Amino acid sequence: MNRLRVVPIVEGHGEYHAVRGLLERVWCELLGGEYIDVLRPIREKRQRLVMNKDKSLSRSVKLAARQLSDPSLSVEPGLILILIDTDRDLPCQLGPKLLEMARNVRADMDIACVTATVEYETWFAAAAESLSEFLDITTDEIPMEPEKQRCGKNWIQKRFKGFKYSETVDQPKLTARMDLAVCRSRSPSFDKLCRDLEFRMQQIVSS
Repeated sequence: MNRLRVVPIVEGHGEYHAVRGLLERVWCELLGGEYIDVLRPIREKRQRLVMNKDKSLSRSVKLAARQLSDPSLSVEPGLILILIDTDRDLPCQLGPKLLEMARNVRADMDIACVTATVEYETWFAAAAESLSEFLDITTDEIPMEPEKQRCGKNWIQKRFKGFKYSETVDQPKLTARMDLAVCRSRSPSFDKLCRDLEFRMQQIVSS
């Protein structure tokens, strides 16, 4: 049995709508997991999370912990997942910083932090050829190192076939169609998400 419950903490409306599909695909389709229960995401502005303004990160972690502790839910292991863009911050600094802050709030909970380098849309750029239904690209435009090339939202917007790229409307659609394996091979930050979930799966299997 490799079942997991997750409460994501995200920064944007697009991620709020896309993260459930993303985690379900990674857990079941890419990693071969049986079932993942993605509870209602918690959304907070990036700057408030990063700076913990008004104790926003602390409040979000506590709320996520309450969701996972709900006695009406199943007894599968629970994970609080912080998913945030790096923007211009260094992922090697931002991720550990947020993770330490979150663990100081609830040291008793299993918490992971994944920083999408540069943005969530960078993961779409990493799997660009699988999104030809949505993106107008040629073979020589496909970025082999999208994070180093800083292919983010602007990169997607310039090549988007629709009237206008909308995070809320289009992130879930592109998330549902992107090639996860290709994305993982080109995006170290997406690979970290996969490894974090893989680690939990191994723990569940061995317990």
